[in-house]
Amino acid sequence: MSRRDRKPENAGPTQRQLRAGELVRHALVEVLGREDLRDPDLVGISVTVGEVRASPDLKHMTAFVAPLGAGDAQKIAAALTRASGYIRSRLAKSVDMKFTPQLHFIPDVSYDTATHIEALLRKPEVARDLRDKDES
Repeated sequence: MSRRDRKPENAGPTQRQLRAGELVRHALVEVLGREDLRDPDLVGISVTVGEVRASPDLKHMTAFVAPLGAGDAQKIAAALTRASGYIRSRLAKSVDMKFTPQLHFIPDVSYDTATHIEALLRKPEVARDLRDKDES
């Protein structure tokens, strides 16, 4: 491999990783929406898959999950990790890939962060400062 063919260390994911991650995300949404998972922490809970990140070799994928409505994201991620073997077998049937990736589930805190930022922006002091800046 020549020097110019190497990818810089700080570069983002490749187009291949992005495509594979999105393909697996769509399949996970279908599997989680359709399947009746028997874990007590998942009964009656709707789960959203915000993002799936793929490793460079596409053999491991990390899914960021959060509950829709009420629920503990940490408990849901742990329950999905326990059921990852079953989910992976269902994923293998719906996704045409050379290898079915190992799945890792992590709680998605981006929704909580967005809610916190929105609450900060609605504070009277911040709104006043933003108004003053727009008038200048």
